[in-house]
Amino acid sequence: MQKFDALLRYLSTVDRDLLAYLGSSPSSSELPAGHLNDAVWSYVRRPAKRLRPGVLMLACGAVGGDPSIALPAAAAVELFHTWTLVHDDIIDNDHMRRGSPTVHAAAARYGADSLGLSPEEATTYGRNIAILAGDVQTGWSTSLLAECGLSGAVDPLVVLTLIRHLQSKIVADLIMGEAQDVEFSLVGDPALSDIDEEKILRMLWLKTGVLYEFAGRAGAMIGRNTTDLNDPQVEAIASFAGKCGIAFQLQDDIIGILGEEADTGKPKGSDIREGKLTLIVHEAFKNASEGQCATLMATLGNGGATSQELEEVTALLCELGGVERAASLARSYIESAVPFLHSLPESEPRTLLEGWSEFMIDRQF
Repeated sequence: MQKFDALLRYLSTVDRDLLAYLGSSPSSSELPAGHLNDAVWSYVRRPAKRLRPGVLMLACGAVGGDPSIALPAAAAVELFHTWTLVHDDIIDNDHMRRGSPTVHAAAARYGADSLGLSPEEATTYGRNIAILAGDVQTGWSTSLLAECGLSGAVDPLVVLTLIRHLQSKIVADLIMGEAQDVEFSLVGDPALSDIDEEKILRMLWLKTGVLYEFAGRAGAMIGRNTTDLNDPQVEAIASFAGKCGIAFQLQDDIIGILGEEADTGKPKGSDIREGKLTLIVHEAFKNASEGQCATLMATLGNGGATSQELEEVTALLCELGGVERAASLARSYIESAVPFLHSLPESEPRTLLEGWSEFMIDRQF
């Protein structure tokens, strides 16, 4: 990862500044106390890549703005992303996130150990606390974005435009993407489904790409202090970030198959046990024999799959071209994204954005 040293140093600075700002933000003092507060802060305080706030601040600098004035918006995007993770973990019934228990799993344990709840009651309690924590986080994200306009450094109309765009289009798109992801996992035999590569890529765009696009758009609008969502420089960075977002998700799916628990913070094979219809799985079924389809069907979505079964399916997903197809598409999205930056003046933020795009598909965590 040596070629990304400058970028990783920058993201580390963003991480430090973001956590410091969140700790002192006026919005933080309004958060609920007690166990719910712990749930709200849980993912925020864990080690993270901060790719979305990083691209927002780099976008601000790349159009000639002062990235420091975009810090509240960067924090807002990170909190917005965080509530989607909390709710996504409930939907997927995941128990680990970034090497530690998910919010609902930790809350269930608290319910059992501290409140004396039965296993069933503790599970319900954990789910409810996680839903409420995510609700608090989405409100917190809007409040943080508003702080950008209250600071005096950014035209409040710019911030109002961004809030409206986030809470109408982005929320609707993202939740539609999540709903499609859930629906796609219920299709049964993918070989008999009408879900094709185009539909899966559209789902990835909605689920992941739109928030990356928003981060780029928000940073550029703040940097240019414009309310124009379609300003040429704003549109260039938004398009760049959105394409990189799809590439990020494709790489995430690859890591979900091949990644090690020490790097991903999730149990090895968890994505296979969940049985989601990723592009990797779609491509594998398309190229599989009848026997190979049967092997895939027996393990994908099987929460009790053995280590040997997981290894066999992992090998099949590689052998049948699923991983290779996802990697190829991820690379093509990055190659089509970078030219959007060429309309911007050369600068250190633009150079870091180019490195950020490469990191999206070269990372292993």
